[in-house]
Amino acid sequence: MTKKALWFLLALATIFVAALAVAPATLAQTTGAAPTGSYDWIDVAAAIGLGIAAAGCGIGQGKATAAACEGTARNPGASGPIRTAFIIGVALIESLTLYALVVVFLK
Repeated sequence: MTKKALWFLLALATIFVAALAVAPATLAQTTGAAPTGSYDWIDVAAAIGLGIAAAGCGIGQGKATAAACEGTARNPGASGPIRTAFIIGVALIESLTLYALVVVFLK
């Protein structure tokens, strides 16, 4: 197993454990209004989920930028198509974070 696959499995396991740790509190039914000054657990879970989504998208955008720069450096004549594919790819990656933000606002 390569190091990259090992890191991916470690990150996946960490996300899974974090989701399991927060799930009981977020799925519990409330009987009334929360006391003033306390946080609702769904807010905490939404913030953690948004943080995970933003971190994943940031990593993806960094890798896409590095690949686009490397491709342009290797073949400057193909900079136009590389730039077009890069901008479309980064827009799609960024949309994932915006979808997570919308889910947080809709909670």
